[in-house]
Amino acid sequence: MSSSSCGLSPSLRSRLFNSSATRFLVPPARPNQYRSRCEMNRRGFAFRGILASGVSVMGSSLVTEPTEGVERLPFKPEGYNFWTWRGHKIHYVVQGEGLPIVLIHGFGASAFHWRYNIPELAKKYKVYAVDLLGFGWSEKAIIEYDAMVWRDQVVDFLKEIVREPAVLVGNSLGGFTALVAAVGIPEQVVGLALLNSAGQFGNPNEKMNESEESVLQKFVLKPLKEVFQRVVLGFLFWQAKQPARIESVLKSVYVNSSNVDDYLVKSITMPAADPNAGEVYYRMMTRFMLNQSKYTLDSALSELRCPLLLLWGDLDPWVGPTKANRIKEFYPNTTLVNLQAGHCPHDEVPELVNKSLMDWLSSLKPEASLQTL
Repeated sequence: MSSSSCGLSPSLRSRLFNSSATRFLVPPARPNQYRSRCEMNRRGFAFRGILASGVSVMGSSLVTEPTEGVERLPFKPEGYNFWTWRGHKIHYVVQGEGLPIVLIHGFGASAFHWRYNIPELAKKYKVYAVDLLGFGWSEKAIIEYDAMVWRDQVVDFLKEIVREPAVLVGNSLGGFTALVAAVGIPEQVVGLALLNSAGQFGNPNEKMNESEESVLQKFVLKPLKEVFQRVVLGFLFWQAKQPARIESVLKSVYVNSSNVDDYLVKSITMPAADPNAGEVYYRMMTRFMLNQSKYTLDSALSELRCPLLLLWGDLDPWVGPTKANRIKEFYPNTTLVNLQAGHCPHDEVPELVNKSLMDWLSSLKPEASLQTL
């Protein structure tokens, strides 16, 4: 996103800021403050992007107190388990025994964002938490990033690692990834839980204007645009890593600011050590972020065949309860649980999320669900 983003047309801006990748840790806009909102969007956009480049791995010296009464996954700087997918190194955590539960993080986060959920769920289920390609401990691969890349990764993870019927659980971008993966391999997904999922409903009145590139556009204007984007995004990448900015943005998304602990801030502010981090960041910001309108919630939900649980932080400044209500209306086989939390309820109110998820899981009948597919 360049510094001219606030000059985007309303329709393009709507598609951009409703895309699956944009829903992670940026403060809500204040009405009637146009200049501030534009400045905030540029910084928030860059902040979300730096997380894609691998800064979510923290140092081992960090010590924080876990949420009271909730067990926390031990942090291992070297990671837990690794799987090779299409030649790329993918990180995942696995604990417990029973019906498999696969947890999928949001944009910029990692498997460790489920730190308060994995130990509790593992008491009754076999819990997996996977780092999507380009995030967390997974490889920062130089590829053409697209929502369907992560769908394919999760589908293959189910086939090669899980290898039995499972429940998918996703937050933000991870929610949309879980949804399209559930559609992609319906015979192996017996339930789907979304926490403040990314994605948008399609607009049947919107027509995409597609035309062939002229010689001028292809060989002159497009290269100049890419050079400009690299310069601007390089600066924003550096700016968005500042600890004060990170903490401020986090506190705007977590309603209870006490949950913005040293680990969370440090895990985001640590510089990316991977030599590919900058290029991954650039590709996600320019190629993935502006190409999401063709993937819609309604198209995916129309093909879904399993029970759906919505665990929704109603105080989320980006994805409020209106979207949850619309999903439930569109897909009747839905259970909706409203929570007084922000965009990441699993980390902000893990006790409530764990209990609601466990209650819903206990009501699932995997064999019956598979027979109806």
